[in-house]
Amino acid sequence: MQTLAIVAKKDKAEAAALAAQLRERYPHLTVLGDRSLAHVLGWPRVEDRELAARADLVVVLGGDGTLIHAARMLGGRGVPILGVNLGSLGFMTEIPVEELYTTLESVMAGRFQVDSRMKLTCRLIRNGRTLIEDEILNDVVINKGALARIADHETSIDGVPITTYKADGVILATPTGSTAYSLSAGGPIVHPSVDCTVLSPICSHALTQRSIVVPADRVIRITLRSETADTYLTLDGQTGHGLQGGDCIEVVRSPNRVNLVRNPRVAYFSILRQKLHWGER
Repeated sequence: MQTLAIVAKKDKAEAAALAAQLRERYPHLTVLGDRSLAHVLGWPRVEDRELAARADLVVVLGGDGTLIHAARMLGGRGVPILGVNLGSLGFMTEIPVEELYTTLESVMAGRFQVDSRMKLTCRLIRNGRTLIEDEILNDVVINKGALARIADHETSIDGVPITTYKADGVILATPTGSTAYSLSAGGPIVHPSVDCTVLSPICSHALTQRSIVVPADRVIRITLRSETADTYLTLDGQTGHGLQGGDCIEVVRSPNRVNLVRNPRVAYFSILRQKLHWGER
């Protein structure tokens, strides 16, 4: 590994200090920072596309939101991501700060394993034209604003109609995203090794409409069938797009994946037990 790319949580002094230490500790490596970090530390500014193209390893200093930002920056590249937890939950950022350097030494020596995480490809189609196409690690959310009324979400899987959700919105989550907004909406927790899409209505008007788990290779299509103002498509909690009546959102498994460096001392279910406080009164 020749080039180390650091993506740090914005306005986090601890993250900037760690990044500076990393650069001093490994003078034989090319250490690059994202635009915000480079500005804070006075490093040469590198655009996101160049950073993604040059990186052999990405070190994330922050929480899960920062890691999702890094994964989106990489696009389709399967560069390993080492997530160092400076946040609160940290379902994906598995490495504690005190284990950063020992883990990094192992990675650079080739002694590491990765979790290969599924992504979704999402398309926003309006009047037969694809306006937006993006890749998602966590979730695709269709949701109404504060004053919008309940909307009709006509939903099909591989062209077969399943229902029209009369609901505040719909969440389409990957297994990685099953512990995020989807969980709050009543969706199941899905192990990251299981490739599937979790489809969850948000506050459905029908009590019988619950979350369903769909094979990852099936195309899920949701069409807004009501003229509802103030309705948005949110991708990974990072970008938002206004929706109109008749808009179609199409989701299927992406051919690209995200590779997260595993902490060999921590199992997935141990993370769930710790973060969700299972077994505590």
